[in-house]
Amino acid sequence: MSSASSKPWDARLAAALVRPLCHTSVSPNVLTTVRLMVGLYGAALFAGGESPNLAALVIVLSNFLDHTDGELARMSGRSSRFGHNYDLASDALVTVGLFVCIGWGLRDSLGQVAALLGLAAGLAVAGIFHLRNLIENAHGKQATAQPRFAGFEAEDILYLLPLVTLFDVLPGFLKAASIGAPLAFLIVLGQYLLLRRRA
Repeated sequence: MSSASSKPWDARLAAALVRPLCHTSVSPNVLTTVRLMVGLYGAALFAGGESPNLAALVIVLSNFLDHTDGELARMSGRSSRFGHNYDLASDALVTVGLFVCIGWGLRDSLGQVAALLGLAAGLAVAGIFHLRNLIENAHGKQATAQPRFAGFEAEDILYLLPLVTLFDVLPGFLKAASIGAPLAFLIVLGQYLLLRRRA
């Protein structure tokens, strides 16, 4: 188990906030459900295309809440295989839904190609989650550790989403995601094949 000082900043804050819940009836799965509902609501707001700034803030909240269930599970000794799988499935649904819904919501400004761009990014993200799950099951969680710098992880890029919507560059963000997500999928696929060959 990593020490508190080695955790990302958002995980440290999440741990501090959920510590009072350790001896209550609130389970980690409840927090996972809250994160899932908040994330799907944020994605739905993007699909509507009318409130991108609010949608971005809701997604940021969802991204932060993603740390609360795991922290509570570890501190309260209530970790479970079901809870871990539920957390992974929720992460996948929210992240895939985010890109698909952004594409859907940008059809008026980018045309129907926006939906295809969102679908491309979403499918690539789904593939990444699937491969990372296979890698973790075969080689342990450490094999899927994300790159980290100064207390931030790669996934923390989503915390910049409010700036993307505030400066009205969401179409550019979607285009970049439609290229970057498939490239990231290829990188994870290479990692998976390499680990499988070594095994």
